[in-house]
Parts: sequence; C-alpha cells; structure tokens
Amino acid sequence: MLNESEQYKERSLTIVLLDLVNSTGFVEVAGAQRAARWFQYHDRLARSLLYRFSGREIDRSDGFLFTFDRVFDALNFSLYYQQTIPQKTRIKARIGIHYGCVVEVHQHELLVLVGAKPVEVEGLSKNIAARTMSLAQPDQVLMTKPAFERVKNRFDAMTPKGTRFACVGLYRYQGVKAVQVVYAVGSDIKTLQPPPSTAKVKRLGGPRKVRSRMRHKSFLEWAEFILLFLFWLALGYLVAHMWPYIKFKFSEWWNEQR
Repeated sequence: MLNESEQYKERSLTIVLLDLVNSTGFVEVAGAQRAARWFQYHDRLARSLLYRFSGREIDRSDGFLFTFDRVFDALNFSLYYQQTIPQKTRIKARIGIHYGCVVEVHQHELLVLVGAKPVEVEGLSKNIAARTMSLAQPDQVLMTKPAFERVKNRFDAMTPKGTRFACVGLYRYQGVKAVQVVYAVGSDIKTLQPPPSTAKVKRLGGPRKVRSRMRHKSFLEWAEFILLFLFWLALGYLVAHMWPYIKFKFSEWWNEQR
C-alpha cells in the first residue's frame, strides 16, 4: 500500500557505489573498537571529499551509495578517493559508476525521526551500479557505457593527471537484460585490467589485457620494454651473423640424407 507521506521524484543521476574490501575480516583482526575508529576516520575523509565534489550520501553500510548531478564530479571523486584515502586508512575499496534514471524517494520527517533515510534511491540504475561495483577489483574504478558517454575520454580541470580510460569488455549482469559495456578508469595500468566473471556478472568478451601506452609507461615498464627490445635485436644479429654457417651445415645434412 502506497504511503502518501512519501514523495517520488524521477530524475537522471550519476550513481556511485563504493565498497570497502574485506571489511568483515578487518573487524575480526582489528577488533570492534579499533575497527570502529578506523571506519569513522575513513568516513570523515570520504565525506569531506564528497563535499568537495558536490555529491550526496544516500546510504552507508559496508561502503557508500552516493549520487552526483554530473558524471565528471563522480569520476573525479572516485579517482581522488582511490589515490588518497586507501593510503591513509589502509582499507582498500572498489567503485562502480553508472548514469541513468532513478526514483528519489523523499521520506516524511516523522519516518526520518524513527530511522528512515531522508532520501532513498530506487530503480534499475541502482542495481546496475551495484553490479558494476561488485565486478570491480580492489583499488579499481569501473564505469558503465552510459556514464562513459557523458565524459567520452574528456577531462575537466579537476581530473588527476595521467588518467586513462580503457574498455574492459562486455558483461551480462544477473537480473539485467541488456548486455553492459564496461570501462575502467585510472592512472595505474594494474587498475585498468579486465575483471573476471563473478557470481552475478558473466564476462562475455573483450580484451584479455590492457597494455600501457608509451606516454603512460612507468620506469620499470620502460626498462622491461628496452631489455626485451635489446634481446630480440641481439638474437636477430646472432642469427644473421651465423646464417651462412647454419645454411652450410643444413646443406651437408641434406646431402647426407639423400
């Protein structure tokens, strides 16, 4: 039965699901008191960053549900979060971003007084964002195609330098008919790798590995590239230098066989 005290507002928003990886294990190891202090410290940092990028907190459990009016704000929040907060809290997180239509449910103030959230979000877009988050690996930020299309490899003044997008493949989400094209975004090549299937998300295809572009290679990647290049160069030189001898020996062996 519908509650007339609730107000329903349909609108398009950017939804961000942020999940703290292995939070239960952290509580078990750290203990309830110490873990509570760390989580509160984490939440203060996350909410401060959320305020900076004009986001709204909708819910909090083992992570957060946020909404943003602009995909750029959601993207920049997620990138700055992954670059700063896990290093300060030693707690890893995974993030999923989706842009779509949702229904905002504004609860009556009396219901808020007894524990209801002032604003709740409902709709398929919320489920798609949750599936995207569940697919992400620790430290990774994933975006659906509708969110990616709002930015299209563009950045604004707040986007961290070195940020790169990579299409990581096609996925089928449990409970969602349409196949989802998923993108990873970040500056570390490790966070741009295609995630495998999960219990509720099936990988249908896409690149096996995302490689570093020349301008994004780290010192170790450049060293590996140069050593590999020198190895093949030396091997080619050796084969070219030894070719007359190899050809002569092969001719001798062939003549003997005949």
